[in-house]
Amino acid sequence: MELFDSHAHYDDEKFDKDRDYIIKEIYNSGVTKFVSAGYNLKSSKKGIELSNKYDFVYTTCGISPNDISHEKDKVDSQLLQIEELAKNNPKVLAIGEIGLDYYWNKENKDLQKYVFLKQIEIANKLNLPIVIHTRDAIMDTIDIIKNTNFVKPGVFHCCPFNKDLVQAGLDKGFYISFAGPVTFKNSKNAEEIVNIVPLDKILIETDSPYLSPEPNRGKRNDSRNVKYIAEKIAKFKNIDIDQVAEITYKNARQVFDIK
Repeated sequence: MELFDSHAHYDDEKFDKDRDYIIKEIYNSGVTKFVSAGYNLKSSKKGIELSNKYDFVYTTCGISPNDISHEKDKVDSQLLQIEELAKNNPKVLAIGEIGLDYYWNKENKDLQKYVFLKQIEIANKLNLPIVIHTRDAIMDTIDIIKNTNFVKPGVFHCCPFNKDLVQAGLDKGFYISFAGPVTFKNSKNAEEIVNIVPLDKILIETDSPYLSPEPNRGKRNDSRNVKYIAEKIAKFKNIDIDQVAEITYKNARQVFDIK
């Protein structure tokens, strides 16, 4: 059984002491591909560095809603740099993670929307999908998704368990990615949401080093734990974990155009 972790962060300082060791252990465990996703310029560059070092590692480039400068001129400069990084590095699979976050940042909603839309434009220009982060911004995210054209479908990463959001994404051809919260005992609607999403639109991820799934909740997360996400989806869908592994691997290769 081979697994594909569609979203993790191996640029994070929590991996500074053992990054190379962990990456090799991940591969040896059967997670034979993963995406180390960018969320600002520094992490996007680090993701490219890791993807060039390891054949089985890929990356994304983007500025997350939690990493937006309050100076618009600086934002525009960073967006140009993101475009150049994505254009000139073949292992950059998508523009992301991008989106809206009103949990951590409520004062710059208009700027968040501006940066989100600008990065969608970059993705369309480069013929790339996008990877969306959304937190406490369901309605504005739905509004943007419904009223925007996408050259390629993208991914709702660590998707909130909200039926309207999931349906809006599916209607636009997006893939829905599930992470550690799908295993949490106190997660509301998890089973219902998983069963709304067709198998050919499901991805699995860890969002490492964050959001460790049960039974490792509270510990540093890494891609070896993606098997617990697959197990939970298999249980909810009443199918074998091997089938979940196979279809999510295929889905990740398809959305990210990995030959």
